[in-house]
Amino acid sequence: MTLATPSGVLELGHPPATAAGPDLLGLALGSEGTLGIITELTVRVRPKPVTCAYEGWSFRSWAGGLAALQQLARHDLLPDIVRLSDPDETRANLLMAAGAGARALRGGLKARGHGDGCLLILGWEGLPTMVKARAKAAASLLKDDGAIRVGRKVGESWKSHRFAAPYLRDKLLDGGLLVETLETAATWAALPTVYDAVRRALRESLTRDGRRPLILSHVSHGYPTGASLYVTVLADRDDELPIQQWLSAKRAATDALLGAGGTLTHHHAVGADHRPWMEREIGPLGVEVLRAVKQRLDPQGICNPGVLLPE
Repeated sequence: MTLATPSGVLELGHPPATAAGPDLLGLALGSEGTLGIITELTVRVRPKPVTCAYEGWSFRSWAGGLAALQQLARHDLLPDIVRLSDPDETRANLLMAAGAGARALRGGLKARGHGDGCLLILGWEGLPTMVKARAKAAASLLKDDGAIRVGRKVGESWKSHRFAAPYLRDKLLDGGLLVETLETAATWAALPTVYDAVRRALRESLTRDGRRPLILSHVSHGYPTGASLYVTVLADRDDELPIQQWLSAKRAATDALLGAGGTLTHHHAVGADHRPWMEREIGPLGVEVLRAVKQRLDPQGICNPGVLLPE
């Protein structure tokens, strides 16, 4: 990567690997434009997958689903796509699904004791033999953890409709609702506590006149040591101060998730909204290290001011 800074040009990154000091490439990529401008970037490409297979599974509980994902991670069996919805998100998705197939799925899950369960979408991509072997190994472990397979149609339906949420959000906003999202990540051990803390903070902040918000959550990325948590909120909107309403809720949720062991952000980055908590995430000395790099590369502070570094 080539990074043009007010103090000069940095040429960073030496594939396939190097042990020549700290990863300055990562420092530049994570700087959110505060250190300079990326003028050239070499990326890795790979062939389009020959096979893509998606399928749905169901767990009786959120805790059971998280435990199963942890087992997949422990045995290096995490698929390429992992999306575990909590009971509220699962219920909302099943109610919004139309057609005889959706009605049959709801009835079948209820009959098998999964009426208030959690839906898990898994996806594998790659060579057919590898996809088949990985899916078979994961299926054996999931069944041992109490999951039931609900089929390829559920997985393909998720794939077909995965980008519909923003359009639905716009309709809900037009209808007078507050609709927003936040995300974090935590270790497998801390994830249940973070989940409870975030939901409690949002519920307490956004309940109005006894009407509680609808809080939908899912895991969208799995890692060997933990997973991400993505949260969508639907609540009665305060039409006089809608932005302040959300900012108050977001502050409460951020304090809660950091206190419970979550990260400040998983993929939305820091920007201006998360900047007040940056020191809490990386510590005072960590902030000073970033300030020192900023001062060396951009002494006049002209590169993307107002983001990342606390005032």
